[in-house]
Amino acid sequence: MADFDDELDASGLNCPLPILRAKKSLTAMDAGKVLHIIATDPGSVKDFEAFSKQTGNELLESREEGGKFHFLIKKS
Repeated sequence: MADFDDELDASGLNCPLPILRAKKSLTAMDAGKVLHIIATDPGSVKDFEAFSKQTGNELLESREEGGKFHFLIKKS
């Protein structure tokens, strides 16, 4: 797993809460920093792909491990 600068645990939250929390966390971060998001909502995979395209933030990694979804997003 790549290095990250901040972590957001959105486990147990359903759409759109993981995206909204990630957006808030990214707003507080400097450009080039990486946010690690942990989510349990299977819909979050497509949500974060769409979020990255819409916002221009780079989705570095998207993987599922032990029933949890992990995303690394680099702030543009």
